Amino acid sequence: MAGKTKVGVLALQGAVREHMQIMEQLGVEPIAVKTKEQLEGISGLIIPGGESTAIGKLLRQYDLRGPILDLHAEGKPIMGTCAGLILIAKHIQENDEAHLPLLDVTVQRNAFGRQVDSFEADLPIKGVAEDFQAVFIRAPLITRVGEEVEVLSTVRDQVVAVKQNNLLGISFHPELTEDTRFHAYFLHMVQDKIEKQP
Repeated sequence: MAGKTKVGVLALQGAVREHMQIMEQLGVEPIAVKTKEQLEGISGLIIPGGESTAIGKLLRQYDLRGPILDLHAEGKPIMGTCAGLILIAKHIQENDEAHLPLLDVTVQRNAFGRQVDSFEADLPIKGVAEDFQAVFIRAPLITRVGEEVEVLSTVRDQVVAVKQNNLLGISFHPELTEDTRFHAYFLHMVQDKIEKQP
């Protein structure tokens, strides 16, 4: 519908539908992004969980890496959840080159173990909630945080949610519960950016 804010969800792999459903609930038009043309006209981008190596390869295959970096350069908010956090991190511990080196953190893949070690925790998240139900599935861990990065939440004294200017990076899956508060926080960043545009 005309006039609706448009938020893209990178639709190469992972929990795309769940993020899009939450965007619809919050009154935003979600755009499934598979081509660089679909990035045009969106006001923010969500990079969902999935398999970070596979998504990284597809980013290059579909020529999306440069356009997403351009989106960030324009100041449009980007949120990476689970594998999405790995994709936007500047440094990946013990291996790969960065995919979209934007967020000044180092991440460790599968830091909490394999799928059988998945767990849930009620977390206080700064600016979001005192009791957010966070679902961790083969979750990455933030092992280093840059000077300009604000820590939003920790679990077991480990950093699992951060913000740096127009970037949000989180280890868990906010789309796998009915709680829309984290997405609403991201949309507040998107609306704030829209309002500040000349």
